[in-house]
Amino acid sequence: MATSIFLGISTLVWLGYGLYCLFDPGYLAQAATVAAGSATGTTEIRAMYGGLQAGVGVIALGGLLRENLVRPALFALAVLTGGLFVARLLGAMIDASWTGYTIGALGFEFASALIARVLLVRS
Repeated sequence: MATSIFLGISTLVWLGYGLYCLFDPGYLAQAATVAAGSATGTTEIRAMYGGLQAGVGVIALGGLLRENLVRPALFALAVLTGGLFVARLLGAMIDASWTGYTIGALGFEFASALIARVLLVRS
């Protein structure tokens, strides 16, 4: 039950945020002061914040819908959110960028990585 809830929430958050950033890449200029300086930059934001994050949501959805994908989905979520957490933490320390967006993302990524890891060990 806890695994299904986690995968469901992960699907909604990752897929929802990814699709939002795909169709409104300018949102990040306000939320995280990440802005594109060219059409190529906008495409990069659409790909990395849109497509990649939506893809993470699809991984979670796969685990939610297919029993044989639960462990691979949990592993992927643990590794991806753990990697984001470590890189963001190092970046925030190096750049002194302790904004609300950064702190919120760190909390979400740490919790996601921890929960995915615990659920993976339990499964």
